Amino acid sequence: MLSFDEALRTVVEATDPVAAERVSVFEAAGRILREDIHAPAPLPGFDYSAMDGYAFRHADLGPTPHQLSLVGTSSAGEPLDALAPNSACRIYTGAIVPAGADTVIMQEEVRAEPNRIEFGVAPTLGANIRKTGEDMAAGALALRAGEELHPGRVALAACLDRATLVVSRRPLVSVLGTGDELRSPGEPGEVGSVVESNGFFVKAAAERAGASARLQRFARDSEGALGEAIASALEGTDLLITIGGVSVGDRDLVRPALERAGVEISFYKVAMKPGKPITFGRRGKTRVLGLPGNPASSSLTFLLFGLPLIRRMLGDTNNAPSFVKTAVMVSGGSLRRKAGRTEFARARLTSTDKGLHATLLPNQASGAVTSFAQAEALVRIDAEVELVRDGDELPVMKLW
Repeated sequence: MLSFDEALRTVVEATDPVAAERVSVFEAAGRILREDIHAPAPLPGFDYSAMDGYAFRHADLGPTPHQLSLVGTSSAGEPLDALAPNSACRIYTGAIVPAGADTVIMQEEVRAEPNRIEFGVAPTLGANIRKTGEDMAAGALALRAGEELHPGRVALAACLDRATLVVSRRPLVSVLGTGDELRSPGEPGEVGSVVESNGFFVKAAAERAGASARLQRFARDSEGALGEAIASALEGTDLLITIGGVSVGDRDLVRPALERAGVEISFYKVAMKPGKPITFGRRGKTRVLGLPGNPASSSLTFLLFGLPLIRRMLGDTNNAPSFVKTAVMVSGGSLRRKAGRTEFARARLTSTDKGLHATLLPNQASGAVTSFAQAEALVRIDAEVELVRDGDELPVMKLW
């Protein structure tokens, strides 16, 4: 049985990025960039004023109070070509600094008349001017392949005059729930039937990570039904997620069905809690992740394995789950546990004057449907830890 870290490494290393595609910069937000982008020209492309004021040549200043004749205006989109010696021009924020000028004084510091300005304290040479290339030099690496295009990066790409960008296409994720007891929300059901909800969690989380996801009609617990459903779901998909039926009971038929469909299984048990019965395999370019059926186990294992797998498919260089040491609050003052498996406990986050705290939720059962509606973080408790005390600092992963 693999450790959690070994299993995660196996999943990521066995997965390759999907193909790239070119999209409009208007549609690029949230996508993963697949090309390095260099600045084609200096940014900004010209010296401009950082504020409304008056531009002049610093060397023209005489004794105080300083007086300069006022000639012309430079505004954004309508620059003044050049500034005559011993004069100043009205200038507005974003406007090109005219040739001959090298300093801008704020309008609040100037007494202006129709044909001249006067001020007492002169700004330093070069004040209030944004210089050509001070943000980015021509040829500088602006955006790196493997980065997510959040709004700031999209804006930078647009500023660099890029109308299109090469990004990873969205991988297709097929989600297949299994079990005779399942029914869809709103459908009538017999006593003992269960509304299928795990697939909705997985679909929503996969799409949030950047994939396209489709919910398959769930399959019944028979070799024939499972075989047909898995064969159909494998067609044309990048990642197949099965939910339920991956343990070792008499009615856990998913793993044998996957093998009959040609899926090469890499592992089917991980030393973690919850989520021990988790399966990973591949068929050609398609990856398969078999999740346990209990709601908390299903959601947790998808977050810890499915999301890094999708981010790897997208070419995201930062695909590993991100944990930060945080003080953990435990009901009753301490938590004693059996060593041997890495545990991931659901928690809420609270900001205090002493920093961020993660408070363990009271119900950590693997079948708790409510847990991920309430949870805001996962607390990692390493396999060898037997006692967690109130206030201990443990690795915590923020969920949303």
